[in-house]
Amino acid sequence: MLKQFRLISITAIFIGFLGALAFAHEPSNTNVILTKDDRILVLAPHPDDEVLGAGGVIQQAVAMKLPIKVVFLTYGDSNQWSFLLYRKHPVVFPGAVEAMGLVRHDEAINASRILGVDPENLIFLGYPDFGTLNMWYYHWNQRPAYRSIMTRVKAVPYKGAYRFGAPYKGEEVLQDLKSILRDFKPTKIFVSHPADHNGDHLALYLYLRVALWDEGMDGKVQLYPYLIHYLTWPKPKGFHPEINLTPPEALVGQEIWKQYHLSAAQMENKEKALEAHKSQYFSSPKYLLSFVRFNEIFGDFPPLRLPLNENVSVISGQKKLMTTMELPEELNEQEREAFVGVDWKSLRWEADNLIVTIGLSKPLAQDVEASIYFFGYNDKIPFGLMPKINVRLGVLSYSIYDQNKRLDQDVLQLSRTPNDITITVPFKLLGFPQKILTSAKTSLGNFPLDNASWVVVEPQGKD
Repeated sequence: MLKQFRLISITAIFIGFLGALAFAHEPSNTNVILTKDDRILVLAPHPDDEVLGAGGVIQQAVAMKLPIKVVFLTYGDSNQWSFLLYRKHPVVFPGAVEAMGLVRHDEAINASRILGVDPENLIFLGYPDFGTLNMWYYHWNQRPAYRSIMTRVKAVPYKGAYRFGAPYKGEEVLQDLKSILRDFKPTKIFVSHPADHNGDHLALYLYLRVALWDEGMDGKVQLYPYLIHYLTWPKPKGFHPEINLTPPEALVGQEIWKQYHLSAAQMENKEKALEAHKSQYFSSPKYLLSFVRFNEIFGDFPPLRLPLNENVSVISGQKKLMTTMELPEELNEQEREAFVGVDWKSLRWEADNLIVTIGLSKPLAQDVEASIYFFGYNDKIPFGLMPKINVRLGVLSYSIYDQNKRLDQDVLQLSRTPNDITITVPFKLLGFPQKILTSAKTSLGNFPLDNASWVVVEPQGKD
C-alpha cells in the first residue's frame, strides 16, 4: 500500500490542494489550529481509534512539542471477528481474549511510536470492550458491576492499566477521567462522536461530558469529537487520499464541522500507524484506509438551550429516512427488512416538563424496539445517584425503567402515531436536573439498528 501511496502522492497532493481551496471561502475557525500553549488530550474507545480519528493532529502536536496524552477506554479485547482472522482460529476462552487485549495494547504502543508519541504518554483504562455503554445505561450506584461478555471479569484485569482492579461501573470511569483532567489540564480534547453507532464510542463521549461538568471545565476546554462508525459512511470505502473526508449528509447543518489538513508525510505516517494495529488492519484494511485522507474532521452538537414555553425547537434540518438501498451491505435480509431509522424532531420545555418528539422512518415491526433515554445532571448530586430513565417501546406496548428498575407507566406521558413518538417527562422524574442528556435508538433483539445522536438539553431560566 505504501508503494501505491508513493505512486499517487503527487496527484493526491494536487487534488488535496484543490480540496483545500474549496474550503477557502469558509471562516478560518472551521480549521483545527494548534497553538504553542495547547495541551492535547486524545481519548480513544479502542486501540486504533486514536489513529483513525486524530492521527494527523497527534503528529502535529508532537512536531510542535506540545504536551500530549492518549487515553484508551478499553483494550479492544472483544473484536472476535478480527481475532478469528488474525489468529486463524476462534478466540473465545476468557484467558485467550484477555491475551488479545494485550496484543492490541502492544499494537497501540507500536503505532504511537510511528506517530512520535512516547509510550509513557499513553494511558490504558482497561474497561470492557463492547460493554461500556451497557455500564452507562445500567451499572451505577448500588447496581452490581458489569460482567464482560468475553473475559467474564467484573473489574479491570490488566495489571498495567491506569487503575488495576477498578470495578466495571459508571462512576469508576468518571473517577478516572476526572483524575486525568485534573492532572493533565488539557486545552483541547479529541474524543469519539455522540452520533457514532459503536457503543463504546458513544459511552466515552458521554462519560467525558459528565466529567467536564463535574470538574467545572465545560466551555473552558475545546472539544473535537471525531466520527468513526456511521451507517454507509465514509464514502467511498478504501484508500482514496484524493477525496476529502466529509461528514454524513444527515449530520451536515446540525453542527459546525471543523477539519485538520494533513501533509503528505503526515498522511503516510498515519497509514503506517494503522498498519501497526496489525490485528485490526489484517481483517478490515479497506475500512481503516477510508480514513487515510488529507483531512480529519471533527464536529459536535452545541447544547440545546430551551427557553420556557418557546415554540417547538426543531433540531434536525433533515431526517435520516434511510431506504433499503442505502443500508450497509453487512446487514442480513432480516435486519434490512426490520430496519427502522430514528431521529430527532423536536424538544420543548413547558412548565415542569421536557417534551420530546422522536421520528421513525417507518412503523415498528415485530421484534423491533425503540428506546428513548433521559439522564439528568445536577451539580449538587453525584451523577451516579441521579435517575437514568429508559422508555422502551414495542409494536403495541411500552415500559419505563430507571437503570434496571421498572417504573409505573404513569410517571410520564406518552403518545404515538405509527411514525412519531412524543414523551412528556417531568423534571421531578429526572431529579430536577440542570442539564439533560438524551438520545433514542432502534434495535432488533440485541442487534442495534439506528440511533439519534446524544444531545445536551439545557432548560433556560430554571433554578
